[in-house]
Amino acid sequence: MRLLRVATCNLNQWAMDFDTNLRNVKESIARAKTAGAVVRIGPELELTGYGCEDHFLEQDTTAHAWECLKDILSGDYTDNILCSIGMPVIFKSVRYNCQVFCLNRKIIMIRPKMSLANDGNYREFRWFSAWSYKDELVDYQLPIDISEAISQETVPFGYGYIQFLDVALAAETCEELFTANAPRIDLAFSGVEVFMNASGSHHQLRKLNLRIDSIRNATRLCGGVYMYANQQGCDGARLYYDGCCCIAVNGDVVAQGSQFSLKDVEVLDALIDLDAVSSYRACVSSFREQASHVTKVPCVKVQYKLCQTFRNGMIPTDPIEIMYHCPEEEIAFGPSCWLWDYLRRSRASGFLLPLSGGADSSSVAAIVGCMCQLVIKDIEKGDEQVKADAIRIGQYKDGEFPTDSRELAKRLFYTVYMGTENSSEDTKSRAKRLAEEIGSFHFDVPIDSVVSAFLSLFERFTGKRPLYKVDGGSHTENLGLQNIQARVRMVLAFMMASLMPWVHNKSGFYLVLGSSNVDEGLRGYLTKYDCSSADINPIGSVSKQDLRAFLRWAAIHLNYSSLAEVEAAPPTAELEPIRTDYNQLDEVDMGMTYEELSIYGRLRKIFRCGPVSMFQNLCHRWCGRLSPSEVAEKVKHFYKYYAINRHKMTVLTPSYHAESYSPEDNRFDLRQFLYNTAWPFQFRKIDQLVQDIAKDGKWEDSTDVQLRERRAVRSAPGSGMGVVAAGSANPSAGL
Repeated sequence: MRLLRVATCNLNQWAMDFDTNLRNVKESIARAKTAGAVVRIGPELELTGYGCEDHFLEQDTTAHAWECLKDILSGDYTDNILCSIGMPVIFKSVRYNCQVFCLNRKIIMIRPKMSLANDGNYREFRWFSAWSYKDELVDYQLPIDISEAISQETVPFGYGYIQFLDVALAAETCEELFTANAPRIDLAFSGVEVFMNASGSHHQLRKLNLRIDSIRNATRLCGGVYMYANQQGCDGARLYYDGCCCIAVNGDVVAQGSQFSLKDVEVLDALIDLDAVSSYRACVSSFREQASHVTKVPCVKVQYKLCQTFRNGMIPTDPIEIMYHCPEEEIAFGPSCWLWDYLRRSRASGFLLPLSGGADSSSVAAIVGCMCQLVIKDIEKGDEQVKADAIRIGQYKDGEFPTDSRELAKRLFYTVYMGTENSSEDTKSRAKRLAEEIGSFHFDVPIDSVVSAFLSLFERFTGKRPLYKVDGGSHTENLGLQNIQARVRMVLAFMMASLMPWVHNKSGFYLVLGSSNVDEGLRGYLTKYDCSSADINPIGSVSKQDLRAFLRWAAIHLNYSSLAEVEAAPPTAELEPIRTDYNQLDEVDMGMTYEELSIYGRLRKIFRCGPVSMFQNLCHRWCGRLSPSEVAEKVKHFYKYYAINRHKMTVLTPSYHAESYSPEDNRFDLRQFLYNTAWPFQFRKIDQLVQDIAKDGKWEDSTDVQLRERRAVRSAPGSGMGVVAAGSANPSAGL
C-alpha cells in the first residue's frame, strides 16, 4: 500500500493584511505537519487575501506576497512537506493568479490559473490573465532577493504536474473545478493521482450542494484524490467565504471542514490509500482506453518520496456523510460570522439597530443574537482568539470574559424602537420582548416631537402643512410625510451609535445595522437615506420568503420565541395613521406580493429576462391563474417601478451577499440607474403578444375553466388568497 497523509484548510484571510495572512498560513502549515501530513494546500491568493481587487494592480501587492513567501522559505515550515501557497505572480509583465509549490525550502513549480472567474461577484480578468499554454513548462526567473535567500535562480512555470518517486500531484484553482474542459481530465489520463484545489469561493444560499457535487464528480469520473481548500470569513467587503474545505477519494468525501466558523485557522487531514486510486481507474475500461493515447502533459520530476508503506495501525480514512445546513441555518450562521469579522476588524465597539418589531429588523436582531451565541460557544470550546476579541470588544476588565450570550449582547448591541403616532402597540411590544430575549440594551425613543419640529419649520417658510392621504392629503403630501419619519430615524440612529458609548463611559463607536431585504431593494420599496441606510446590512440580499422561514426556525432553535409572533404579523411600514377602516400594508403599497417579487427577481437576474421574455415565461408559469393581459399588467407594473427606483441601488447599504438575484449595484448587478420608465418598445411588444394570444384563442380556451375556478376561490370570503392587482394601490409609498 502507498499511504499518503494530506492536509487542507480553511483560512480567515484579510485582504491586504499581510501580517494576519502570513501568520495564518504559517499556523496551518505547522498544524498540518503536527498531524503528520506531507502535502498541504491553502486557499486561493492566501498571502494577499482574495478580495484585494484593484490593489492587485499595484506592484507593491505582488512584491509583499514574495516577501511573505521568502519568510516562509527561510524557516523550517516547508521541511518534509509539499506546500501549495496561493499568491499573484508577474511573468513577462503579465500578472497571473498562481499556486506556488514549495518543498524543503525550495520552489518546485509555479502553476498559473488557466480559467478565470469573471461573472457574478468575480472580476478576475480585470486583474489577471489566464495562462493558455499547455504544451510546455517555461523557466521563470525568481526575484533577486528570493533567489539569493533560497539559492535558486529559476523555477518551472505553467501547466503541468509534479512527479515524485511514488506519486504524481497537480493543481486546479477554484473556477477550474467547474469548467467543462477541466485540466484534471488530461492530468488524470497522464497518471496524476492527487489534485489540489486552492479556492476563494463565497457563500450563497443553497450553493454548497453544487460545490460538493462538483468535487465528488471530479473524482468519481476520473478517480483520484481531490483536496479542496477555501478561504473563510469576511476579508473586507460584502462577501463571506464559507470554508468547507474537504478531501474526496474516488467519488466519496472522506473529510469535511466547517462551513461557518469563527476560527481563523482550521486544518483538515486524511490518510489516503493511493493504490485504491490505481485500482479504481484500472477497472474502468473506457478510462484505460482514453488514457492510453492522451496528449502528453509536461511534468516536473522530483527525486523525493512522499508516501509511507503500510504499518500496523495505519488505517486509510473512511468516507463520511456530508453535512449540509438548511437555508434557515445558512441565514443564521453566515451573516453572524460575517458580522463578527466586520466588528472585530473595524475596531468598533458594537452594533446599533433600529428595531421596529417587523420581520426584517427582527431578523437582523436575531442574527446578532446568534453571533453572540456562537462567540460564547467558541469561548467554551477554548478558542483563545475569539475570547481575546470578545474581551476587547466588550471592554471586560480584570480577567473577566463573557460566559453568557445575553450578557455579551448587553455590552455590544443597542436596539432602538423609534415610534411615532403611527406606530402600533403590537410592534412596540414585539421589539421590547425580542430585545429582552436577545439581551440587547434597548431604548424606546418616541420621535413625534422631532417630526413635528420639521413640519412646523416647513409650514413656517411655506405657509402650508401637508396631510396624510387618509386625512384628505394628496399622494405627494402622503409620501413626504412618510419619508420624513424614515429619514429622522436614520439621523437619530447614527447620532446614538456615535454618542451612546460615551454616555455609558465606553470607548469607540457602534456600527449602524440596516434591515432592508433583497425584494424591497429590487422594487425600490424603501426610502432613500432612511434607516435602511446604515453602515452594513446582513440581510440585504436575502428574500422576504427566506427571512420568514428563518424567523420560524430562529424562534425554536435560537430560543427567541417572540419571533413566531413577528413572522405571523402582516408586513407594514407603519408610516401612515392607523384607522379602523385602513391599515397600511407593504404588499398593498407595492402593488405586488413578496412571492411575486422573488419570481420577478429570479427571472430578471438569474434567467436574464427583459420585460418581453419575463412576460412570456410568466404566461406559462401562471397559466390557469391569470390571463395574458393580467400577466402583462403585472410585468409592466414591476418594470415601471424597478426603473423608477433603480437609482436607490447606487446608495444601498453594503450588504452581505447571499442571493443570486441581488440587485446590488456596486459589483454584482451591473446595470444602469437611469431608465426610460415607460419602456415604450418593450411594453408595445408585450401588448402585441397579448393581442396575438387573444386572436389565437387556444391559450384562453385551455385555461378558461381553471381561471374561473381560481378566481372564484380567491374571491370567496375567508379564502385568504387575495391577489393584489397591479396598480390597485399607492405603489410609491416608501420612495
